[in-house]
Amino acid sequence: MCAPGATPLKRPSRVATVSVGYADGFFRSLSHKEGQEGFVVYLGAHAAPILGRVSMDLITVDVTAVPEDISRRGAWVELIGPNVPAQTLAHHAGTIDYEVLTNLGRRAFRRYIGG
Repeated sequence: MCAPGATPLKRPSRVATVSVGYADGFFRSLSHKEGQEGFVVYLGAHAAPILGRVSMDLITVDVTAVPEDISRRGAWVELIGPNVPAQTLAHHAGTIDYEVLTNLGRRAFRRYIGG
């Protein structure tokens, strides 16, 4: 039996913890909802869906389909970028891309390209 809001896993799985949460501007509404397609982050070219709830400082993602050499400790996780446009994140969060970008906290790494 799962805790309320928990994501039941249907197979043996590898789960990674990512140090981002609503304190960083990552919306709580991106938490996994039973019966709905959830938000997906990327490790390289590999998708990793969010599991469970977005907490203040952490999310968990299913990295079962991500090669172990890519889903290692310290690996970069794409939350917004080429594979995850701000519009996609906004759609899943129920907001607009402008709010996504202005909601980012000071701890978020930023890389500006072509400005």
